Amino acid sequence: MQLSDEQRWQAVQARDTRQDGKFVFAVITTGIFCRPSCPARHPLRENVRFFPDAGAAQEQGFRPCKRCQPTKHDATPVVERIRLACRKMSESDKPLPLAAVAQAVSLSPYHFHRQFKAVTGLTPAAWQRALRAQRLREGLVAGKTVTQAVLDAGFNSFSPYYRQAPEALGMTGKQFRQKSARQSLYWAVGETPLGRCLVARSELGICAVLLGERDTELAIELHGLFPATQCLPADLAQDPLLYQALERLAELQTKGDAFLAQLPLDIRGTVFQQQVWQQLLRIPYGETRTYQQVAAEIGRPAAVRAVASACAANKLALIIPCHRVVRHDGLLAGYRWGVARKAALLAQERSHKQNTQLEEESVDEPVRR
Repeated sequence: MQLSDEQRWQAVQARDTRQDGKFVFAVITTGIFCRPSCPARHPLRENVRFFPDAGAAQEQGFRPCKRCQPTKHDATPVVERIRLACRKMSESDKPLPLAAVAQAVSLSPYHFHRQFKAVTGLTPAAWQRALRAQRLREGLVAGKTVTQAVLDAGFNSFSPYYRQAPEALGMTGKQFRQKSARQSLYWAVGETPLGRCLVARSELGICAVLLGERDTELAIELHGLFPATQCLPADLAQDPLLYQALERLAELQTKGDAFLAQLPLDIRGTVFQQQVWQQLLRIPYGETRTYQQVAAEIGRPAAVRAVASACAANKLALIIPCHRVVRHDGLLAGYRWGVARKAALLAQERSHKQNTQLEEESVDEPVRR
């Protein structure tokens, strides 16, 4: 499907590497044309012209940018190379040196390092440290011994593990394992305008809000999200937080979501996921953002797919409004709890916002005599 000029401009603003090779943009004030992902400062929209390829831009007298080199053919997009590099690093049972990973994706170490950080927001070394920390946490939560979890995570000795454990776990591996083993979650299920809703809480606050049709399926999903944690059904009469959360979610259609912000939350995820989720909480009720816009707002314009993955990993339906993120063409894309629910939520929010505005206007309108 051919992009409109407005969609092309959005791709340029997001420096979307996926659009490289599909079109170029030229700046009439400088006489230069660039790839959509060019890292140079963005020009004013009125000075931009779009062309299907470099040849068409050159025929109109524009010169290729020396920074992004739009005339050079690259058979493998940068994002695909970075994805391949991530796969190679994740499949390795030990840390890989920068030169080895760069060679595997046919890039120079310097260029690979720069492109990798632009796409993921992390250096290759930091990405591998985060990968090992994630494997370590998963191993300890699954009940492995500290020694086995450390070796399976890819630490080549205990020295780097001891250096990274305070940052990765916030405590020693033994303390983390003991804490995971004795932690309990409490959950309850109620009815909402979107069907059945399961709400779970930890000692810190609400940690899961799941939507579905059947209570048993929701309970199974909760156990799958927290496999090493004891998940216990709660007595709502003795659990004011769960009772309050279910009551507010049931009234979402008539009262909006402002009162949900008062609930204490236990948000669990990677640093990047939490960065995305915090940005989603800033999307006003009744409005939407594209994945590209969210990526740009968190300062990671090239991490569009990572933003989509973070939305899909959200465990707090309705509270963290991942349903307000849509594709750049306006289509709803996916939703963890079904596109039909996503469409119903957005329609409900638009209607509620319009009704609220009409009520406010009628109150402010002076009485005519």
